[in-house]
Amino acid sequence: MQIPSWTKPALLGAGTGAIALAILGFNWGGWMTGGSAAALSDSQSMAAVALALTPYCLQNAQSDPQSLAIMTELDAASSYQRRGIVEKAGWATPLGMDKPDRALAEACQIALKKDA
Repeated sequence: MQIPSWTKPALLGAGTGAIALAILGFNWGGWMTGGSAAALSDSQSMAAVALALTPYCLQNAQSDPQSLAIMTELDAASSYQRRGIVEKAGWATPLGMDKPDRALAEACQIALKKDA
């Protein structure tokens, strides 16, 4: 069996094109692996839950008898300390949970700062 002379250059061109397409697709085309897609989905769902629970956190802040003292502490705190203050106050602890949710605390402190 005799292989045509154009076979080797055609296969090399096809392989090079496939590699170039993969590089372009993953770097600039928006393609991603399943693991990257799952991580992106997890972070977006956590952000959506925090956004949905922010009114709950704001209601906790308004009904807390210590609210005035905590809000004063929030105003005096640096931006790095505010989430911890909201977590410590218990405003970012959803019903049925033992620990505060970090994303909820962050969203809540931003909303509290905006309302102030």
